[in-house]
Amino acid sequence: MSAERSHEANLPLITLVAGARPNFMKIAPIARALDATEAVRYEIVHTGQHYDSSMSDVFFEQLRIPQPSHHLEARSGTHAEQTARVMVGFEKYCDRARPDLVIVVGDVNSTLACSIVAKKMSIPVGHVEAGLRSGDMTMPEEVNRIVTDAISDYFFVTEPSGVENLLKEGKPQDTIHFVGHVMIDNLYFQLKSIASHPSDDNPASRLKKQLGRYAVMTLHRPSNVDDPATLVRLINAFNRVAENIPIIFPAHPRTRQNIDKLGVHLDSSLYMLEPLAFNEFLSVWKDAVFVVTDSGGLQEETTALGVPCITVRENTERPVTVTNGTNRLVGTETEKIIEACEAALVGDKTNYEPPELWDGKAAERIVEILSKIIKFELR
Repeated sequence: MSAERSHEANLPLITLVAGARPNFMKIAPIARALDATEAVRYEIVHTGQHYDSSMSDVFFEQLRIPQPSHHLEARSGTHAEQTARVMVGFEKYCDRARPDLVIVVGDVNSTLACSIVAKKMSIPVGHVEAGLRSGDMTMPEEVNRIVTDAISDYFFVTEPSGVENLLKEGKPQDTIHFVGHVMIDNLYFQLKSIASHPSDDNPASRLKKQLGRYAVMTLHRPSNVDDPATLVRLINAFNRVAENIPIIFPAHPRTRQNIDKLGVHLDSSLYMLEPLAFNEFLSVWKDAVFVVTDSGGLQEETTALGVPCITVRENTERPVTVTNGTNRLVGTETEKIIEACEAALVGDKTNYEPPELWDGKAAERIVEILSKIIKFELR
């Protein structure tokens, strides 16, 4: 958005909140869609929940969105410390800016914190990715999702289960909007970027070329990587899988730290790498034979591209990836993991239609709805 538009105080102001790198990928399609109209302003607030050194100028250039206009610099800490710092900083921001609407995305602490602040200041809140439920209250994200939806005014839903959950929880039908998924919008956007600007000048791409046929793994959920017995069991299972197919494993810093601390042996065909930038990671996993993960977002992205996904969790808040997609929930038991990987090895990528409305146009639908809520003209 141009500097001129950002200062036109007579235009409605929408605040887009992001707390970590994946959140920026969710707000980016909305920002790009808002750029297509000249009748509204938006500002991006970075809560600083996660500091990510990869979020350089190039990162925002790749997303084709402006740098955040406000940084709250919450940084890490306990859930209570972090949430409190975000709330204090966001309250000061809202007091100055007085947005007409606050958009929060996903299920991180910043989502919860900023929705509470906005609601207490009588600023309407829209929640993107609303209504997702895992049923597992031991997950901090589940608590954040439920509380955010309890106080939000408008709900932008990615899949039918979200609509069903919100209706069961008593939300008015006319506040619930099934729009598709902005993360899939961004996935398609970045695929075009990779195709037009291919790069082999990074370790992951060179390893991909060297291996030819491979699987990809991510592992970061606290229940999997912070419990020593579970982490050892998982790595042992993946070592056995790696005997049949090499695995590229970009490791979350905490996961790597715990593996090193426990002295867990990695098979020579289990290639542990540093975390990858989004485009680098996408260029690798999109061509994998299968993906093993405990990430919610990767369950969805693999479903969108038809890549077999094996999820080492007992539940998922994204059931459409199982019922309509390529995702298989296997838990954390060794034999179930190995069985699922072996099945993926001999099978072809599933031919199927992506879930309903996962067509890359979710952000456009959201902006059309926003134009009716806060009254601005679409170009």
